[in-house]
Parts: sequence; C-alpha cells; structure tokens
Amino acid sequence: MTEPAPSRLERLALRMTALAERWLPDALPFALVGTLLVAGLALGLQGMAPGKALKSWGDGVWSLAPFSLQMAMVVIGGTVVATAPAVARWVDRLARLPTTPRQATVLCAVASMVSSWFNWGFGLLFAAVLARALARRVQGLDYRTVAATTLLGLGTVWAQGLSGSAALQMATPGMLAPAIRTIAAGKGPGGAELVPGGIISLEHTIFLWQSLAAVAVEIVVVAALVAAITPLGPRARTAADLGVDLSEPSDHSDDSADRPQVPGQWLEHQAWLGRLIGALGLAAVLQQLWQAEHMAAAITLNTVNLTLLSLGFWLHQTPARLARAFARATPATWGLLLQFPLYGGIAALITDSKLSERVADWLTAAATPLTYPPLVAAYSAILGVFVPSGGSKWVIEAPYVLAAAHRHRVHLGWMVAVYDLGEAVANLVQPFWMLPVLGLLGLRARDVMGVTWTVALVVAPLVLVLVTVLGATLGYPL
Repeated sequence: MTEPAPSRLERLALRMTALAERWLPDALPFALVGTLLVAGLALGLQGMAPGKALKSWGDGVWSLAPFSLQMAMVVIGGTVVATAPAVARWVDRLARLPTTPRQATVLCAVASMVSSWFNWGFGLLFAAVLARALARRVQGLDYRTVAATTLLGLGTVWAQGLSGSAALQMATPGMLAPAIRTIAAGKGPGGAELVPGGIISLEHTIFLWQSLAAVAVEIVVVAALVAAITPLGPRARTAADLGVDLSEPSDHSDDSADRPQVPGQWLEHQAWLGRLIGALGLAAVLQQLWQAEHMAAAITLNTVNLTLLSLGFWLHQTPARLARAFARATPATWGLLLQFPLYGGIAALITDSKLSERVADWLTAAATPLTYPPLVAAYSAILGVFVPSGGSKWVIEAPYVLAAAHRHRVHLGWMVAVYDLGEAVANLVQPFWMLPVLGLLGLRARDVMGVTWTVALVVAPLVLVLVTVLGATLGYPL
C-alpha cells in the first residue's frame, strides 16, 4: 500500500525542519546574541551609559539564581517521577494504544498539553518518556516529530494551567512587590480600590470560562495540525535513522546493585526508609494545602518540587535507587544552569534601561480597548524570546500591562491570561526550554525546531484572535 502524498502543511513542516537542521544554531548562541542585542538597544535606543549597563548586566547575572535552582529541581524531580518503574510501566501501556505514526504523534501532543496544564515540569518530562516509548513500539514513527510534540504543552497551554507563574503570582499575597499590587488595585470613585489589595484570584484568570475555552481550542487545533504534518513512509526518519539509542537503563537489571555489599550500605537499600521520607514529604504538602487561605496560595514552585521529590522517594523506594535516578536526571539541567545567568543579565538590562517601559508606552498609545489584548500577547511573545521565564518576565511586564489595562478599562484578570497565552508561544520559537528534554531524547534543538516553528505559525495568529474575541465578552475591572 502506497503512502499518501504529503499535504501542504506536511511539506511546510519538512521544509522548516530541513532549514532548521542546516542553519539553526543550538540554544546557547540564542542567549549570547540576545545579550548583545539587548545591550545594543539599551545603549543606542535608551542612551544608557556603558558603565551603568555593564554594572546592570553584571548584577543581573545572578538575580535568577534561586529560581534557577527551583527550575533545575523541577526538571530533576519530573524526570525522577516519570522514569520510576511504576510510572514507566503505565507509560508503556499507554504507548501500546496507537498503531500508526499519526496516532502516536497526536497522542503524545495531547498528553503533553493536558499534563502541562496541571504542571509544566511533569508534563514536559512525562511527554518525553512517552515519546521514547512510542518510538520503540510504533514502526515508521518520525522521531523528530514525536520529539517535538513533547514541547507543545509548554508552547501552548501550560501558563493557562495550575502552574502558570503570572496567575499564581497575582493570586498569592507576598509574591509580588507592593508597588505592583497598588497598580493592580487601581482607584475608583472616592479613592476606593477597584481590585481589593491588588489580589486577582484564579477564578478571574485561569478559571475564567474564556481561559478554559482558549485552552480547549488550542488543544483541538494543535492536535489536528500535528496529525496533518506527521511525515509518513519514506519521508519519516526514525530514531534508528538518527542514531538514537532507545534502550532504557534498569535499576533491576543487576540484582547485586540492590543489595548491600558491606554493612555500611544497609540503610541505602531499605525501602521502608525511602517510603517513610516520601510519606513525610507528601504529608507536609497536604498540610500546606490545608492551612492555606485557598489552594492556589499553596501551589508554588516549592510545593511542586517537594511533591515531586516525595513521590520520587516513594516510587523508587530505596535511597540507592533514588540516588541513581537523580544521577541520570541531573545532566538534563546543565543547559538551564549555564543559560539562566545570561537571561538574568538580559532581564536586568531590559528593566534598568527602561526599555520595557518604552515598549509598553508604545503599546498603550497604539491600543484601543479591543486591540490592547492582542498587542500585549504579541509583546509578551516577543519579550519571551529574550527572557524565557514566565514568572520573572511578569515582574517586568506587570506594572505597565496592568496600568494600561486600567486606562483602557480592560478586564485585569483577562490581561494576566493574555500575557500567559502570548508568553507560551515564545517557547515554540526559543529553544531554551527544550534543553531539559533534548538530552533525554538524544536530539539537538535543530532536530525539532522545524516542527515547533510550524506549530508557532498557526498558534500565534490563533492566540491573537482568541484574546481579542474572548476578551470582548469581559467587563472591567474583573
């Protein structure tokens, strides 16, 4: 049976992939060129003194150090949980469902988006483990395409979900500077706050029916797009064609590895110890959820990481197995640790030079209440290429986005959602957040970015339409 001729979308994806494979550098040069570009704009456009710019960049390099560790732990914890034997067996059963390459890529794309809505770190790593399992089982599966689908949750719906940084920051007291809260609160007749305390709860951001509708539309459209661009037959390149080894290391392949060789190793191989610590960690998370004013206030990076670490202890059982799982997961974080300091410096230059304020003023002057949401979404996506951190970038954008939302009398919670929808698109264009899974998948950024760019060409205009049409159904201020 002959394979059908490629559709126009598949031909576009194949051309984009060939272009990326030939011309695209790896992720690090993006950060280096971005540093030079932003420095040039700070010096040339904003007139920042060279000495001040150098100090700003130098001080900013380590400004994201705590956040960098949190992100590294998200990657490690997500990998440890996703590769635990019990989870791996469940993933393997899931990988048996599709029988064709097209079904496999759609399954992985939907799994990536749905799981990323709950937590982007787990969704990213879970989808990568699923992609490897699918590649082992489905004959003729294009490994570049299924690998690229693991990134689609981070490039579409993650920030509209339970781990969305901006929404959590706005809903949680103490997570933003008082000055930002004052701007968010606004002033009504008689000086009363329009948004008490500047707190915007999750019911006015990610749980708006408009936000949920946008998530549903993105999942359906992206799933259909992935089905259309999946290469079939001779056009596909399997993992074997790319020289990727899909064999899985096993903690149980060598029984001697799970037995103490000397008395001092006895505790390392006791399952009760790992399960006890795992249970204590989960109990601590439940306590935080119970004592919080509302659940959203307890859903932070710290609680997410404690949950992943505790599950790692419970699922791997013995300290020795958990240590081996951590050792295998740690190499996936080197790109984050190398590049986050560079993005910290970029963020400092953008803020200290008032470059972000100038761009925001341009947006405000050019916008109307109807056009303000799509302009902010586009701005958020562009800035996300230079500062690939939803939470840190929101601190830069929030003062201007929220102040202008008051001036244009636009729903403030929807502007947080608009920021999130636009910010996610940058992850389809910028390779930074691909680094954690590329090591696990055995690929380079150039191998998958042709596919993610193709998805971005469809998702970007879709987001602009969604934020405009759905935003028109909301009132002011909330």
